[in-house]
Amino acid sequence: MPARRPLLLAVLLAAALIAAPGSARDKKKEKDKAIDPNAHSFAIVGHRAAEGGETALKEVLQDARDEELAFLVVTGIKGEKEACGDRLYQKRRELFDKARRPVLLSLTGDDWTGCRNSAGRTSAIERLNRLRELFYGEPESLGKARLPVTRLSSSPRFRSYAENAHWQVGKVLYATINLPANNNHYLAAAGRNSEYEDRAVANRFWLNRLFAIARQDKVDAVVLFAEGNMQPLLQPANGLRALLQRTPTGHDGFADTRRQVQTQAAKFKGQVLVIDSAGLPKDARPAIAWRGNLGHLSVGAHMVEVLVAGKGENVFSLGETVR
Repeated sequence: MPARRPLLLAVLLAAALIAAPGSARDKKKEKDKAIDPNAHSFAIVGHRAAEGGETALKEVLQDARDEELAFLVVTGIKGEKEACGDRLYQKRRELFDKARRPVLLSLTGDDWTGCRNSAGRTSAIERLNRLRELFYGEPESLGKARLPVTRLSSSPRFRSYAENAHWQVGKVLYATINLPANNNHYLAAAGRNSEYEDRAVANRFWLNRLFAIARQDKVDAVVLFAEGNMQPLLQPANGLRALLQRTPTGHDGFADTRRQVQTQAAKFKGQVLVIDSAGLPKDARPAIAWRGNLGHLSVGAHMVEVLVAGKGENVFSLGETVR
């Protein structure tokens, strides 16, 4: 019997070494929470439906079961080649409602801008309104665990824009804003931009309201979720640089929103993080770039965990990235 003791000790030691990383991670999270109760984490899913449809969405919802996640933001409900009908929309709604964590849905252009009726005419606005009815009719998130949200549609002037929602976790104000990737759905043809122009007015009001709330509630940070890359860190050309700059080939559908975000961030004492699902270079991994207090994160089709520290200069850091 004594001869077996070294072998038994070796087995127990190996088991302890294998278990250590997970235990250390759990202890670190518990320590962080003890130090700052506002510390939390969330996950953002890029436009995964564009690559794999419903199968891809099921996979990310399965991956996001971590009870430590405060919520999950999913970008898009369908891919470009999938149908725009109610049957698919309803099926995706049922899928999101089964998720264990609260799900906030950020619309993509594939969800509505390219939709056409049986006669081949655009049905984009009609489909967008239908999406609003199906996915944004309640003052809370999707998923089994619900998170209360406030929608832009609560303002009488903008009752149609239920997809723009904000919520707060700890000392961070989160919000979605409808900015489709295809140049913010700006249409070059004359007389066809009423949807873009009306939504631009609603989004301008929305951003002003968000930062007013952020200052009033004295939050530490604001996070904006959208599909399209507004290039928030892009600096306008001035002086000689502006004179030498080539004449733009077309209208930048994100320009006004970018300027507004930059202006509001400059007046805000905390950090502002803009997250979108813009594509990444081959083999590149998601990373946060900063210019002053304004940050930008593109996730492509990845699912990325973001760790939020309730205090300190660096509120946000990236956790795990799941392909």
